[in-house]
Amino acid sequence: MQQTVKMFLAAAIFFAACKSDKVEEETGGGTLPPVENDPANSSYKPAFEGQTRIGGVKTSTGLDIRTVASGLSSPWGMANLPDGRIVITEKGGTLRIASAEGQLSAAITGLPQVNSNDQGGLLDIIADPEFETNRTLYWSFSQNAGAGTLTAVAKGRLSADERTIEGAEVIYQALPAFNSTKHYGSRLAWDKDGNLLVSTGERSDMASRPQAQQLNSALGKIVRITKEGQAAAGNPLSGQQGALPELYSYGHRNVQGLAIHPETGDLWETEHGPKGGDELNRIEAGKNYGWPAITYGLEYSGEKVGPGETQKDGMEQPVYYWDPVISPSGITFYSGDLIPEWKNNLFIAALSGKHLARLVIKDNKVTGEERLLVSEQSRLRDVLQGKDGALYVITDGADAKLIRIGRK
Repeated sequence: MQQTVKMFLAAAIFFAACKSDKVEEETGGGTLPPVENDPANSSYKPAFEGQTRIGGVKTSTGLDIRTVASGLSSPWGMANLPDGRIVITEKGGTLRIASAEGQLSAAITGLPQVNSNDQGGLLDIIADPEFETNRTLYWSFSQNAGAGTLTAVAKGRLSADERTIEGAEVIYQALPAFNSTKHYGSRLAWDKDGNLLVSTGERSDMASRPQAQQLNSALGKIVRITKEGQAAAGNPLSGQQGALPELYSYGHRNVQGLAIHPETGDLWETEHGPKGGDELNRIEAGKNYGWPAITYGLEYSGEKVGPGETQKDGMEQPVYYWDPVISPSGITFYSGDLIPEWKNNLFIAALSGKHLARLVIKDNKVTGEERLLVSEQSRLRDVLQGKDGALYVITDGADAKLIRIGRK
């Protein structure tokens, strides 16, 4: 009799667990407490339920987390190569290639000079969709220009011996230049038409900040250009008098994350807020994302930004925001099969947050949040889905690491 009761209880527990898993799978909702429990910097209220501090979720798949390479010098961006290796930028102006086994190439040289002061340097990188035949790489960097600096994009061919970049040329400059060493933006992504999306920052100065709202400036924008650096056909503001033809969206502070949703093709971005107010946005062509007119953050002094407004007609609300900040850098949507429960989830490398954020998104709303790699206690700079379906993360700073997150 006791054996029968035990078997019945075991079966009941099993089916209850299955039902719970099915409910979470169908709703995608976070049933755990929010991962953020520190007090917010401001007293601002979200515009809608679930815009911040959503319920937590927890990955049920066993994860194999390992360091595959170390000794990187202030890496910033990563890109997949067709053979499964990963090319990585180092802020000082060199590239490295990491194999799946963790072997790092010697420093690849031949790139234009960068200004690596403070937040500047060699920043993001992306391979040409036809890299197998043309060996072309594109990268963003902070370039000296007169008395200031600017965000620039260049391209060149990886030499056959993989020791240098050949034929490097600057194809785009985000004008005007400004005398600042901060807020370069610089993330890169390809759209479905083969155009290059480039993020810029507003250069973190009270004098330059208003340019995020000015259509004759490339500061605080996402731009869309061709492989030759020209404004892409069909850009939303190209026919508007006084507007730069390359503009795709505007009203941004410092966008360091760009990713294309693998199913919808939508462009998503993350950007740094000031003291509070880091944002996740789904980007629509020609829209205004508010900075500095609206924000959920405060000045670093604790004062309000401008009049302290969080909503305004004609300006988009973030899909999600963080207060306190996590300092979101590189992002990627997971489209692999190695860890099925992560399908279409967004992963965010957090700098000050020192974790890898996982966001479950349903119908363009965040429904759950998880923090991974917390035990690393490292600032995380970028995240990439590798050709093998694992996630690869680089830490920030000197003697940085490349970490692989796979399945046990």
